[in-house]
Amino acid sequence: MKKRNSKVATADFLFEIGCEEIPAGMLQRAASELKVILEKHFSANNLLNNSVVETFGAPRRLVAACDSLRLRQPDVVREITGPPRSVAFDDVGRPTRAAESFAAKQGVRLEDLAVISTARGDYLAAKQVIKGRPAAEILREILPRMIAEIPWPRSMYWASAEGPRFIRPVRWVVALLGGRTIPFTFGEVAAGNFSAGHRFLGKPKVPVKGLKDYHAKLRASFVLANPAERRRKIEREIHALLVKRGLRAHADPGLLDLVTYLNEYPTVILGDFSEEFLDLPDEILVTVMRDHQKYFAVERRDGSLAAHFLAVINMDSDRQGLVRAGHERVLRARFADARFFWQHDLKCRLADNLSRLQHVTYESRLGSYAAKVARLKSLAGWFAGQWFNSGILQADVAGSIRAAELAKCDLVTGMVGEFPELQGIVGGLYAKEQGEPDEVAWAVYDHYRPLGLDESIPRNLTGCSVALADKLDALVGCFAVGMIPSGSSDPFALRRAALGIVKIILERKVPVSLSASISAAAGILESQPPKIRVSPQVQAQVLEFIAERARFVFKERLGFAYDEVSATLAAGADDLVDAERRLAALKAIRKTKNFEPLATAFKRIRKIIEKAGPVGSWKLSAVREDALVEEAERKLHADSRKVAREAGEHKRGGRYREALQVIAGLRPAVDQFFDRVLVMAEDEQLRKNRLTLLAELLEEFSTIADFSEIVTTEK
Repeated sequence: MKKRNSKVATADFLFEIGCEEIPAGMLQRAASELKVILEKHFSANNLLNNSVVETFGAPRRLVAACDSLRLRQPDVVREITGPPRSVAFDDVGRPTRAAESFAAKQGVRLEDLAVISTARGDYLAAKQVIKGRPAAEILREILPRMIAEIPWPRSMYWASAEGPRFIRPVRWVVALLGGRTIPFTFGEVAAGNFSAGHRFLGKPKVPVKGLKDYHAKLRASFVLANPAERRRKIEREIHALLVKRGLRAHADPGLLDLVTYLNEYPTVILGDFSEEFLDLPDEILVTVMRDHQKYFAVERRDGSLAAHFLAVINMDSDRQGLVRAGHERVLRARFADARFFWQHDLKCRLADNLSRLQHVTYESRLGSYAAKVARLKSLAGWFAGQWFNSGILQADVAGSIRAAELAKCDLVTGMVGEFPELQGIVGGLYAKEQGEPDEVAWAVYDHYRPLGLDESIPRNLTGCSVALADKLDALVGCFAVGMIPSGSSDPFALRRAALGIVKIILERKVPVSLSASISAAAGILESQPPKIRVSPQVQAQVLEFIAERARFVFKERLGFAYDEVSATLAAGADDLVDAERRLAALKAIRKTKNFEPLATAFKRIRKIIEKAGPVGSWKLSAVREDALVEEAERKLHADSRKVAREAGEHKRGGRYREALQVIAGLRPAVDQFFDRVLVMAEDEQLRKNRLTLLAELLEEFSTIADFSEIVTTEK
């Protein structure tokens, strides 16, 4: 439909790429990428009319819509500068050959030229009007390119080896502007106005006119194109099935996302299973239902599992219950397998599996899982020992070593072989069943945590020690053999491991020196199989890798400003708990009156020092008080020594905010110094002494945060 908005002719735009089923896990990102691509091209061609592009997807389609796209590009008027006035006109004001040539080149008459004033003087100028092109003409050119631009983890040819690539074979394309088809071809598929309904329930061809009838036409053909509508239908039906029975679905946002993108017309059915399976641990039942069957577990009001499940099917109903019966039959077989493995695995002590780990390779150059377990025992014990000896935390050294010993033993069990999602978890369950202390069993259960920033950390200190050891051993070992993540390649999930280290340290507030921890892990790797040396350069790489993840967490998750994080970590990133306290103090005093001017002064100090050349050529062992000839430099030296003592006391007590407030009080003395003292004096001794004073000032007062990293309004 065409419309006029503020005298701009616009129309609704509808774009649909129809294809074979797209993997559910790729749809959300693909829709987001399509939005970015479309808005980029529309903006570049000046087609957006203060409107946004909406994108969404379903298994067989990616869709983009805009309710107000310009029908034509606006005309662009450009002013082109020609020769100077003195050259364009002669002494009596008549146009010269230069003016005539300029007018001819621009395609305008001489009388249409104008004289404009610039910083360089008066110049001849011509206005050139570039006519806007019709939007349909532009879209015809760019839409095929935009389809090809959508990034996928992998893609395929389907028409010919010379044709375009896409995640799945493209079967139809809808491209409409104001109800009119935009003619183009992609992979031998011509764009038109025909969509397609549900593969089994709907019509193979569904004619659409645009945004006004798109959703209604597809809904009538059993397709809910918008994922929000599918999600609402799933949630509504789950509630209707369970509320009267006094039950509820086991909360699982990830599974809800998955089934929303697995189905075009989702319908929820309630199934049952035998209560005898409820003897199995809940974790096993939920994993089998969720990860293997895509079912929601069902809970009673007290949180215990009920002998029911919820399945989301891509149908309109299951009136005869045949689909439900099929799902029940499959789940019964899966539960029977799980019960067999549970009973069979418990016949063997978990620790007895250690010898079998010698035959399971962790990484070809880093040896077997048995070798990894030996390293984990040493490193987890080291962490627990550090905490115990500090007197800050009541760490269990023996418990940490025992948990590390058992942590990987479930890898060779039948349960993990069949249900790998349960590794760690089932090891903790087996440990509990076989009489290990709760502290140890929960540590084994939790030691892979956190798998993401939204997942909880291990619930006890023993688990934290094993988790840190596991993640740090992976980082140091992989970096040592050159397996450093690059691009999207990260087979050992080292980025996730580093984020997990940061999250555990910050949330548990454990005293951890990153450099000492990396050094300990490196020493263990060198002294124990496979006995690989980790150079200081590689250790520094690991430290920087973790620090980068900390930088992300501080900014994106904890809400600190970019320059605050940079300033704080520049002053030290070894103790992340301490860094967070320094960050909070910096944020708290940033808006005080003295802070920003002082930060500006520190930037100036750093620039002066950088321009002074190599430090060894000018820096003295200490400031010479007898060479302080100006009152302003004597005052700065005296004030800085006094402030250093006061700030030092606050820093030693962890009172960083108070320390920064004291440091900010130096501002008047610093300002006065720069107003009245020439740092780069001709006298060599004066110059060196003043540079040394500034260098000491910068070094002394940059231990909480490097003020020169702060972005200020002053220059």
